[in-house]
Amino acid sequence: MIFTILFYTFVVVTAIQIVYYLSFSLFVFQKQENTLSNTNIPVSVIVYVKNNAKTLAEYIQNLTKQKHPNFEIVMVNNASNDTTLEIIENLQLEYPNIKVVNVKNTEAFWANKKYALTLGVKAATYEYLLFTELGSKALSKNWIDEITCYFSQEKSIVIGYQKLKRKKKSFSNLLFRFDHLSNTIQAFSYAKFGAPYKATNHNLAYTKEEFFKVNGYINHLALFMGEGDLFLKDAATNQNTIVATTPNSFVCSTKYLSFKEWFLQQKKQSILFSLYKPKHKFLLSFFKLSKFLFYVLAVCITYINWKIALPLIISYYLIQYIIVGKLATKLQERNTILLLPLLEVCLVLLQIIIFISNQISKPKHWK
Repeated sequence: MIFTILFYTFVVVTAIQIVYYLSFSLFVFQKQENTLSNTNIPVSVIVYVKNNAKTLAEYIQNLTKQKHPNFEIVMVNNASNDTTLEIIENLQLEYPNIKVVNVKNTEAFWANKKYALTLGVKAATYEYLLFTELGSKALSKNWIDEITCYFSQEKSIVIGYQKLKRKKKSFSNLLFRFDHLSNTIQAFSYAKFGAPYKATNHNLAYTKEEFFKVNGYINHLALFMGEGDLFLKDAATNQNTIVATTPNSFVCSTKYLSFKEWFLQQKKQSILFSLYKPKHKFLLSFFKLSKFLFYVLAVCITYINWKIALPLIISYYLIQYIIVGKLATKLQERNTILLLPLLEVCLVLLQIIIFISNQISKPKHWK
């Protein structure tokens, strides 16, 4: 009797996981939407900086090599206490399309990133805004062109992709990139279905009109994170948002992510998750719960009768390999799925540890 209950429960959770992945496939296997051929629209590239004196000059020199014919670089210096401002001002003499927004600390907005970005938006000359940060760099000189191609009369928010820097012969790096790929599959799929919830300010574009329509970050100004995700919560609709999946639209992180940094990011993500819309929280939680139950029941059923469990397990991994592999190819992350079963088991175990850790001590808000 107990085995029967466990088996049918296993069938149900396996079916739920397969349905999720099949729904993702509607995005993964769909051809890229036709975009405007006009790449000449003027763009304000807003770059957030804080104490980046060591890497700033090289970054700006690389950014100025973009082939877009009409763009300005709005450098938002958020109360840096090193020589960042001096370097920006020197670069401004060399590159006339640089605009400096120097944000000083105030009692009301002390070191507030969203306040600084708001001043950057207000200072921007053009209607179209493209956000990025020094932690990433464009992989193509046509990056601005490619992102702006996605704008149209209907699409005023463009969600770009940020790759994680690859480190060869590093299992932890492979694990982080697989986790990033898995999260991207969900985020891009939901956005495609008209329910966007996740974006990074390392590669995100939208219009000034959209920003001021929701009063910018006013609804979450006090939270020192989530400028991308929570802006989408306020501004994105099932009609105005599009995702960019062409290689020239990608950016890549400039440094390797350590395990400590990744673990802290996961803890902080729980804060943002608690602020998502109810439908997003339900869908994301249900996906994680069903995946956890799949592995627990897979172990139990396999231990009792592996011949019954094996067909379901094979079906699950076969569908997952096909769908995840397709998107991994599209996002140039093919090598991340080589150890898929092992990576996913590791992530499930780590998510349990992170959940327990969050119950013991809540992560502090970042600045």
